Amino acid sequence: MPKPVTVEPMDAHNQLLVSNVHPADWINPTPNGRYNLVVIGAGTAGLITALVASSLGAKVALIERHLMGGDCLNVGCVPSKAVIKAARIVHDARGAGKLGLPIPDDAVPDFGAAMERMREIRSRISHEDSTKRYTDEFGIDVYLGSAKFVKDGVIDLEGTELRYKRAVVATGARAVAPAIPGLAEAGYLDNETIFTLTERPRRLGVIGAGPIGCELAQSFRRLGCEVTVFEQGPHILAREDADAAEIVQNAFIREGVELSLGCKLERVETRGADKVIHVTCSEGTQKEYAFDEILVGAGRAPNVQGVGLENVGVEFDERTGIKVDDKLRTTNKNIYGCGDVCMAWKFTHAADAAAKMVVQNALFFGNKKLSSLVMPWATYTDPEVAHVGMYVRDAKEKGIEVDTYQVPMERSNRAVTDGEEEGFVKVHVRKGTDKIVGATIVASHAGELITPFTLAINHGIGLGAFTNIIYPYPTQTEALKAAAGMYTRTRLTPGIKRIFETIMRWRR
Repeated sequence: MPKPVTVEPMDAHNQLLVSNVHPADWINPTPNGRYNLVVIGAGTAGLITALVASSLGAKVALIERHLMGGDCLNVGCVPSKAVIKAARIVHDARGAGKLGLPIPDDAVPDFGAAMERMREIRSRISHEDSTKRYTDEFGIDVYLGSAKFVKDGVIDLEGTELRYKRAVVATGARAVAPAIPGLAEAGYLDNETIFTLTERPRRLGVIGAGPIGCELAQSFRRLGCEVTVFEQGPHILAREDADAAEIVQNAFIREGVELSLGCKLERVETRGADKVIHVTCSEGTQKEYAFDEILVGAGRAPNVQGVGLENVGVEFDERTGIKVDDKLRTTNKNIYGCGDVCMAWKFTHAADAAAKMVVQNALFFGNKKLSSLVMPWATYTDPEVAHVGMYVRDAKEKGIEVDTYQVPMERSNRAVTDGEEEGFVKVHVRKGTDKIVGATIVASHAGELITPFTLAINHGIGLGAFTNIIYPYPTQTEALKAAAGMYTRTRLTPGIKRIFETIMRWRR
């Protein structure tokens, strides 16, 4: 029997979640012979690896010590997007006054109801990653417990020996806190604990203005919290272009999110029930902020300890994770890595894509390379920021000259009618051509709009082709068409225009 697992609050929704992804009455199978593939970790990378390998005829074992579904289902994509949706509904309702449908100024959203909705959605989706489904539907031997490599070809699962031909380590990563004196003693939340809240914290301090920090800061502000975001850099979303980050930053300011940028967090202390953050500002002044809760969204660390990697010659680093080559093979030729434990792209969709690749390389002598993937990503603030390919800075580093075409979202009539005209579409092409090398979109639905550019880069479709397809009217995708139109107009030089004018005169 597996060790019991609880997910707070242990209400009906979380009871259903646990019954699917770590059932208390689960009985591990009895190993029978050697597995083609043993996968350690049942997050996205592990689940997809096991599913694909089993579908292709392999005998597969899948091991999970905590919750099937990993971060994505339990403490990442699913719960965060459910909370973001609830917060956006509240924000839209507050803006209804622009349409002549005002709501009372003192209306307060029901934080507890929003969090319960998140738990209900998560529990409903959890059957997709359940032990029962992966056993009954996909024919995988699912084991719950802690796994450790003993020697080449052998894994110990709490006293049970599993033998393998190939293995994949997909143990993921965990949240880590910066080394700020007093932070641990004061206590803090991270992405693994924030979703246990049932009551709204009146004051929330957010350390880190990356995607996780920004998404949750804006959502909790919309759900009625007073929010302050702390960031050492000069602006939020440091990885993105400054003009893209500025749009989101201005939205935060309008919505009442306080920003402490270019600051150094000196220490945290408890003062009664308050958690007090002491800060040195860029100009040297000292400030202190008192909060009910602190959310840390400032880093991840790979789960490499306790797996016995050192017993089988797999090199790893506690900060960067397992060392893999471009084919995701570790320093042991029979063991591969996949997902957050070894990849710089820490996205669910990146783990999914890499999992399909690792099956081909591990079991079928494949030659698939991680570097060949065209990887988009999105940050689900409002507006969202999505990107694929190169930024201008990347192109400069590689000696590639680019032309950039940028159009505001207000060029899309649908964006205007939706009241979502804030943002832009920016496309980079190789200078003098229409070959797309990168794109950034800032828009309310940027994560949806980036896919056509990902397809274009992947299949060598030029920007000019975007003018030759028909877009349903009115849709926000017309902003992509407008960017392509900017490129097309550059092809109509004065000389070519004069030639057309001459031809037209002949034909009059």
